[in-house]
Amino acid sequence: MNFASATTPKANTWILTEQSTATSKCWRQVQESAYRASFSQKKKHRQLNTVLCGRCRLLSHGHMITAVHGHGGYPGGKQFVTAEELREKLSHVRHEKALIVKLVDIVDFNGSFLARIRDLAGANPIILVLTKVDLLPKGTDLNCIGDWVVEATMKKKLNVLSVHLTSSKSMIGIAGVSSEIQREKKGRDVYILGSANVGKSAFINAVLKMMAEKDPMAAAAQKYKPIQSAVPGTTLGPIQIEAFFGGGKIYDTPGVHLHHRQAAVVHAEDLPALAPQSRLRGISLPLASDTKTFRSIAHNGLNGFSIFWGGLARVDVLKVHPQTCLTFYGPKALQVHVVPIDEADEFYEEQVGILLTPPTGKQRANDWPGLEGRRQLKIEFEDWERPACDIAISGLGWITIEPARKGLEPVPEETAKELHFAVWVPKPVEIFTRPAMPVGKSGAELYEYRELTEKEQEVRPKWYF
Repeated sequence: MNFASATTPKANTWILTEQSTATSKCWRQVQESAYRASFSQKKKHRQLNTVLCGRCRLLSHGHMITAVHGHGGYPGGKQFVTAEELREKLSHVRHEKALIVKLVDIVDFNGSFLARIRDLAGANPIILVLTKVDLLPKGTDLNCIGDWVVEATMKKKLNVLSVHLTSSKSMIGIAGVSSEIQREKKGRDVYILGSANVGKSAFINAVLKMMAEKDPMAAAAQKYKPIQSAVPGTTLGPIQIEAFFGGGKIYDTPGVHLHHRQAAVVHAEDLPALAPQSRLRGISLPLASDTKTFRSIAHNGLNGFSIFWGGLARVDVLKVHPQTCLTFYGPKALQVHVVPIDEADEFYEEQVGILLTPPTGKQRANDWPGLEGRRQLKIEFEDWERPACDIAISGLGWITIEPARKGLEPVPEETAKELHFAVWVPKPVEIFTRPAMPVGKSGAELYEYRELTEKEQEVRPKWYF
C-alpha cells in the first residue's frame, strides 16, 4: 500500500492521501485533497488505523458520493468511468473458469435483473441470489417468493444452479449460499455480478463473516472488506479478495449501470429517497375518505383518476371495475396523490418539486424533463379472487392490481375481464407487467403453485433461504 503525506497535520487541516485497491473501492490509485476527520468520527465509523481516500471516507460516513457518468461525482476528484467502461472491465470473465454469483434486488426484481448475463458469464455456472428480502412486507412466505422467482427466471430462459433468498442485514440465507459457493467453487475464482446498488458489497461482507467461522483466509479478508454505500456507482473496478484457504478469490465487481432505472434520471442528492430502509408497507387505493374526490371514487371506483407516485410516476386509470384496488409498494419517501385525469397535467406542473418529490426543490424541478414516457396497458385476467398482475417500474417498486377488493360484493361473471391503464415515467425508465409477487399474508394465501411435469422437476432449480 502506498501512503504519502507531509508532516503529521493538526486536527481540522487538509492532507494529501493516495489510495490503492487494498483498502477500499477506488480501484486505481487516486490522489486528492481530503478533509482530516476527527478522532471521534473515525472511531464512530470504525476507521481507526486505516487509510482511506477522501471519497471512500465520505461514502463510509453516509454521504452520497458518486463517480459514474450521469450521477454527479466527487467534487474533490473527477468522473472516473462511464457505464460502458464498467461493462468492458467485466468482459474477460466469460473467457475464464469462474463461478458466477448473480445478485438481484428483490424490491426491484425486473429493474435490477441484469439482462444478457451470459454475455458476461459465458458458459460458467451461475448461482442466483435475491438480496434485501428483509424489506418484503410482514407476513411474506419466502417459499412462495422462491417459487415465484424460479418461475420468473425460467421464463427468462436463464439456467442457474440454484436460487437463494438472502438479507445481508439480518443474515437470512447467508449460511446456505456461503456453503454452496464453497461447494461449487472447485478451485475457480468467484465473481459477484449484478446491476448497480443491488447490495454486492454488503453481500460479500456477510459471506466473509459467515465463512470466517471455518476459513482463516476469510477471517483475514474481513480486514479488507469493501465499503458499503447506498449510492449507485460506489465500486469503481473489480476488487480482488483472497477469501479461500484452498485457493481462489472473490471479486467484488462494479455494478452495471442500467439506463432504464429511476436512479439514472434523478439528481444524486435525491438517490436516498429511492432506497427503502425498512419493511415495505403497501399503500392501497381507493382509501376510505369523506372528501369529494373519494366520494366520487366510492361510486365509480378509480375510473377517470390519475395517481401520482411522488414526482416519478403517474398512473391514469382509464377503465376498471369499480371494485378494483391498486396497492403501491416502494420507498416511504414517495407519497401517493390522486387527482382527476383532466386536472393531472396542471397539478403536476404546479406541485412537482413541492408535493410531488423527487425531484426535490424548485431548482431541480425546473431542470426536470418531466414524465415523458407513456405506456398504454391492457391487462386481461381470469380470476376475480386473485391479483391480476403487478406493474413494476424500474428502480422504484411495483403496483399490484387486484380486480376486486376482498370483502365486497361478488363481481358478476359477465363483467368484462379487462383493465386499462396509462403509465407515465421519465424517459428512459422502463415499465414491466408480471405475475403478482405473493407478498404479505394474503399473498401467501392466494398464491398458486404450478403443477410441474416430471421433466420440469428434474431440471428446475431449487430455492433456499
